[in-house]
Amino acid sequence: MRGIRFLQAPTTLLAQVDASVGGKTGINHEKGKNLIGAFHQPAAVMIDSSTLRSLEAREFNAGMAEVVKYGAIRDPSFFFWLEEHAGEIGSRNMGDLEYLVYQSVLNKAEIVASDEKEAGVRALLNFGHSFGHALEAETRFSKFLHGEAVAIGMVTATRLSESRGLCRPGTTGRISALLRRFGLPVAIPPESSIDGLRDALDLDKKAVASGLRLILLTGIGKAIIKDDSHPDEIIAVMKHSLGRERAGTKE
Repeated sequence: MRGIRFLQAPTTLLAQVDASVGGKTGINHEKGKNLIGAFHQPAAVMIDSSTLRSLEAREFNAGMAEVVKYGAIRDPSFFFWLEEHAGEIGSRNMGDLEYLVYQSVLNKAEIVASDEKEAGVRALLNFGHSFGHALEAETRFSKFLHGEAVAIGMVTATRLSESRGLCRPGTTGRISALLRRFGLPVAIPPESSIDGLRDALDLDKKAVASGLRLILLTGIGKAIIKDDSHPDEIIAVMKHSLGRERAGTKE
């Protein structure tokens, strides 16, 4: 009734680099992603990266969104490494897979160890997730895998960062280009409802009294928590992202 001791044995990339580490448990609700849950740490996490060899391409690519996230928010050298080794990673070279899993877990574990219950710095792990969760909810969890939605969310959040002058021009294009190399979507589907996305953002679990708490970038490897983005700014970047991939628009 109050939680049981358990071991995690993740076999997908997304689970190995993200879901299995950190102690968050949760279920989705029709109103939003992971709205009901608790913190409960596993007794151990056992990762065998050889399971990734048999993972279907779409699932593998979805996991890469969370990998890219770690480089984007706090580990610029890892981000550069991902850019240089994207081809080998796509070919599932075991040496590269083992390194990216290890480095991703190391980044997440360091953050979680310093802020288990998300009172501060752990919120940085939500980069791209507010927009991503809104997109998942607006599409009834039926169109995107989690990592695909997060990829779109990261590009949208970086575009907001650029529009606010927090990071240098071209940062969005760089993140978008890397995500594309892993076969990930980077644009909000043109049929999406901006009003629906806005309503989903309002219900996001990361909303606070002073405004929507978003993770924005000041550069590659440098993220900050901001709760002062004006609603008009948020709507503007979502509209700017709407359907750009289908139209063939490049950053």
